[in-house]
Amino acid sequence: MNILTVENITKAYGERKLFDNASFYLQEGEKVGVIGINGTGKSTLLKIAAGMEEPDEGSVTRANHVVVRFLSQQPVFEPEDTILESVLKGNEKSLPVGRGSDEENGHGEWELESQAKSMLTRLGVTDFGQKCGELSGGQKKRLALVATLLMPADILILDEPTNHLDNSMADWLEDYLKKWKGALIMVTHDRYFLDSVANRIIEIDKGNIYSYQANYEGYLAMKAEREEMQAAGERKRQTILRNELAWMQRGARARSTKQKARIQRFEELKNAEGPMADGRVEMGSVSSRMGRTTVELSHISKAYGEKKLIDDFSYVFLKNDRVGFIGPNGCGKTTLMKILTGQLPPDSGEVVVGQTIKIGYYAQEIGSGEPEPATGGTPYIDVKTAAMDPTKRVIDYIRDTAEYVQTKEGSISASQMLERFLFPGEEQYGLIGKLSGGEKRRLNLLRVLMEAPNVLILDEPTNDLDVTTLAILEDYLDSFDGIVITVSHDRYFLDRIVQRIFAFEENGSLKQYEGGYTDYALRRYMEETAAESGEAKGKAGGTAGQEAADADRTGKKGKPEHVKGKKLKFTFQEQRDYETIEAEIASLEEKAERLEAETASAATDFVKLNQLTKEKEEVEALLEQKMERWMYLEDLAARIEAEN
Repeated sequence: MNILTVENITKAYGERKLFDNASFYLQEGEKVGVIGINGTGKSTLLKIAAGMEEPDEGSVTRANHVVVRFLSQQPVFEPEDTILESVLKGNEKSLPVGRGSDEENGHGEWELESQAKSMLTRLGVTDFGQKCGELSGGQKKRLALVATLLMPADILILDEPTNHLDNSMADWLEDYLKKWKGALIMVTHDRYFLDSVANRIIEIDKGNIYSYQANYEGYLAMKAEREEMQAAGERKRQTILRNELAWMQRGARARSTKQKARIQRFEELKNAEGPMADGRVEMGSVSSRMGRTTVELSHISKAYGEKKLIDDFSYVFLKNDRVGFIGPNGCGKTTLMKILTGQLPPDSGEVVVGQTIKIGYYAQEIGSGEPEPATGGTPYIDVKTAAMDPTKRVIDYIRDTAEYVQTKEGSISASQMLERFLFPGEEQYGLIGKLSGGEKRRLNLLRVLMEAPNVLILDEPTNDLDVTTLAILEDYLDSFDGIVITVSHDRYFLDRIVQRIFAFEENGSLKQYEGGYTDYALRRYMEETAAESGEAKGKAGGTAGQEAADADRTGKKGKPEHVKGKKLKFTFQEQRDYETIEAEIASLEEKAERLEAETASAATDFVKLNQLTKEKEEVEALLEQKMERWMYLEDLAARIEAEN
């Protein structure tokens, strides 16, 4: 049954037309994912569907008695309301009236409050009496998510629901929405989440809405097929046009009706518009030279009051390292990034940053106006440029960082780089305050790259960026000649980019895992299964162990949701590493042997000897890491072969 129809709508903001005679429908039980380049109107479509905005033209029809719940991308709460008050405020109006009605429907005030507290706790919010004015943007988003899910609805409309959720919270929400019986429309950048939850994808492109009856993986294949058909049609049109043009040039005489019709067909072909290519962000390789000393953390500790966030953490970032940090919200990931950039001092330990190191910091939240000054010394980044003044023009924001940047193609101006990032000439002179949330994130990403860093620190880079820009960012990072350090809850992004993960665990300890997120999830699952099996054997011998094994087979205690039910296979990063790692190890072994020989011959040259010794230590450390990775990949390859 069709419960929502958006028909022939047109919507524009000034001269910017988002929708041009576009249509969309929603059936009962459908779970629809909405994708498109930032600024194409995804959030606007959701607001129109929810009845929060009206189209300039066209109609929106909802079935009778349909209840719609809407999650905004940037929710707003009364600053003086407590967390619990704000969650219950919009939902108490939906409660049945009278004691008997409460007992019959099970939605009395006491039960509603209990459900609210349970969901808030599940999303990491435990101080129910805290004022909303004291909350961060991420905490407000989780609050709004609870308020949206708390009461029954026929249609859920969610704008970026996974923003500010850690991996365990995202897993919980994914499972909740998969079991959800009603209809769902959502905008999300999380491609694993989209692939798992959605059964239909709609794409907003150049004012039109295209529908694909598939999940995200199926959408990619169907879109490629659609674009190929469009390209084939355009090639055919060009061939006919060339033939008709040759006929016209021979001297067409419009004496007969047939010849007049042919001339008219030529004019129609000539004036017809071919398929427009998708706007794509272009990221040229921009970086600075890196010396021998990179970024070194030595015995770093940090606490706030009684809460210990980081406890005695040491790590030396090697050239071209790709490292991800994961953990629950509030565990200290962003704090560690600020320590790395010099914005926060550690309580103890030392951060060493090489003289040639240039850090580009892509922050999780972008402030407006003048930022707060860094504490604890001089930061390694310009904290002022990160803030976005809504009254500043787009081009001035980038020019404040650099007028020109050197790429492989040569010197490129700020205006040209803005065009590559899908900000055409007329939009460059618009105000930042008029940009969408995703466009602001894209603009901030350009600012970071314009600094030509050789160390990129990305704190939740996937928040609010569209999936197309994310794919291009991932391709860019593949060829980035420098170190990439990222905090992310996006499992796909971590699988695609990082080669090593540090997971925040209890009492501020960080544990190292090789590979991407899927590698981490499998390793954690194996560790937990082994621990449970050992504990069961210790308590009740083989019987308890058999019960645990039976529970695994029946799915009561199984793999993480991301791993469960999937055939074992290499991730993108693992496949690439498996194909190249033996050659890399051989090259490193040759380099180590050469350095050994050079060290022996430079026994009397203490300056050169010191340089060679340090370089040899770096090569040996990298070789050890590569050997560990090779052993892991060989073991995984053997398990994949055995499964097949």
